[in-house]
Amino acid sequence: MRRGNSEIDGPESWGMEIAMDVSLDPTLGCGQAHRWRKTADGWQGVLDNSVVTLTQTPGGFRCEGAVSKRKILEYFRHGDDLAAIYENISASDGYLASVAEACPGLRLLRQDPWECTATYILAVNANVKRIISMVESVCDEFGRDLGALRAFPTPGEILDGADRIAVCKLGYREKRFVDFAGAVEDGDVDLGAIGEMDYAGCREALKEIHGIGDKVADCISLFAFGHMESFPVDARIKAILRDVYGVEGTYAELADFGRRSFGDYPGYAQELLYHAKAVSLVQAQSGGSRPVSTL
Repeated sequence: MRRGNSEIDGPESWGMEIAMDVSLDPTLGCGQAHRWRKTADGWQGVLDNSVVTLTQTPGGFRCEGAVSKRKILEYFRHGDDLAAIYENISASDGYLASVAEACPGLRLLRQDPWECTATYILAVNANVKRIISMVESVCDEFGRDLGALRAFPTPGEILDGADRIAVCKLGYREKRFVDFAGAVEDGDVDLGAIGEMDYAGCREALKEIHGIGDKVADCISLFAFGHMESFPVDARIKAILRDVYGVEGTYAELADFGRRSFGDYPGYAQELLYHAKAVSLVQAQSGGSRPVSTL
């Protein structure tokens, strides 16, 4: 067993029991991150360039893999009080309250800014299956071999093999993906500095990157930089706002409605609403107390 400077800093090649209010199935399977795979043993993915397997337990989950406890806690936003957040966003909203009740334990993740931004540049005009296919092709071609999986490549690794990018079948996203890697590598895009900005500044800075529009900027603002006021609007959210709330309009109008309507955590409300149809069909996959109305 390898010991780091402390139990929390690691990394440790051993199993850790993580105490947390979380349900892995909706959290890792709801489309906010794209490299987690459900297996017979739980969920397998890559964190800090290590393959990890997470298995649900009554009080949280067990983590197998060489990753620090600190990284796990940060990734799952351990400091988020889900009970208080759910109450805040659904206090005066019966529909969202029913979704929250049926889907306990869905947490937002704090993803690596480089990987998250690069992934969402690929995600433009693509469904989840296509996004996963493109991301895995990039990892297979450029990422470091970790055994069971490959790491998400660094900007430098992508640039070193840029002449092979066509094998990844990214379509029109190919050039913007390589260009983004180059901009990060050269320092023209400073993701660390973007991470220090407030929501409005972060969103505008992201939109200056080729291939990033309103929705993608909102997704990255939420999933990589933790701006809870972000309310990404895709086709599913647009349909829910129309059918449940009677609201239609431009992207800006719908996103503004979301930011004004769901307490202090519109980002959590968005993810629960996005997951609503899945909740209604499988009662949140992990023991939700009752289904919500099907849209």
